[in-house]
Amino acid sequence: MSIYNHKSTVPAGKVEQLTIDSLLLKNNPLGDPHERHVPVYLPHGYTEEITYPVMYYLAAYTNSGQGVVEWRAFGESIPERLDRLIHEGKMGPTIVVFPECFTRLGGNQYLDSPAMGPYASHIHDELMPLVEQTFAVKKGPQHRAVLGKSSGGFAAIRFAMDFPGQWGAIANHSGDAGFDLLYQRDFPAVADILAQFNGDIEKFIKRFWKAKKVMGSHILAMMHICMAATYDEANGDEITLPFDLATCELDNERWQRWLAHDPVNRVEATVAALQQLNGLYMDCGFRDQYFIHYGMRQLAKKLEKLQVEHTYTEFNGTHSGIDYRLDESLPFLYEKIK
Repeated sequence: MSIYNHKSTVPAGKVEQLTIDSLLLKNNPLGDPHERHVPVYLPHGYTEEITYPVMYYLAAYTNSGQGVVEWRAFGESIPERLDRLIHEGKMGPTIVVFPECFTRLGGNQYLDSPAMGPYASHIHDELMPLVEQTFAVKKGPQHRAVLGKSSGGFAAIRFAMDFPGQWGAIANHSGDAGFDLLYQRDFPAVADILAQFNGDIEKFIKRFWKAKKVMGSHILAMMHICMAATYDEANGDEITLPFDLATCELDNERWQRWLAHDPVNRVEATVAALQQLNGLYMDCGFRDQYFIHYGMRQLAKKLEKLQVEHTYTEFNGTHSGIDYRLDESLPFLYEKIK
């Protein structure tokens, strides 16, 4: 526990590192590592004599599996939060896996992408079986949950939509939704940044990683490049954004490929998959600076209309500093998969 946390007497679990040499990620288009070191939280008193439900926590954009388990100066790390919630009896002992999927584009949306690599398949076809071979995990999807915030929340609901019957419950904290409001407003700012590199995206990426100081505006541009690499299946080795870099005019054909990945636009086609879940939790701050609360409201409205059982809550907060919301979702998920 944190040295300034007065609850340091809470029995602590441990974090082990699981190394996976991924065949699916070998020779990926971005040249990212195919060997990954995945943190796995084991609750206090873990023993192979009994089995445990398992959760997969997907890091937000700019973060990684390694990053989210680290010590924090203010507040709890996720392992510390798990220790406390288990100690307080708000949830039972659970194994939590933190997939390591950071990329050269600053993060991941965890989909299979020709321009990035098959990360959804990597998690489902390689990592999940390895976890179940290595640790005392309860068998069957009814004992398996996935959660995350921002990009991780987006991926959690996409996993439920795209991999029916693989998950017992999910939690989506402020996950990307309502792409029209979320992304389009930043296209002019991204065009301005890339103009400094003559519109050469690969040149921008190389300079980004060589820079002594990373600017927020450059992170914004990199994020949109990551989204283009994820959402536009027409991208090959050369990533193209869905607007003209000189005039900022929208390329409607490319933009439609982005919109096809918006969870709001996928609900009708995936109702049967979502109805297989035993629990679907969503929340969002009603002051989210990326306006994701509007997309989340649209998503919740469609789920309600199509009679997909779910929980949706809004809270007085932004997109930042919302880990405390895990006090709601982790016990919820545990109850659904225990």
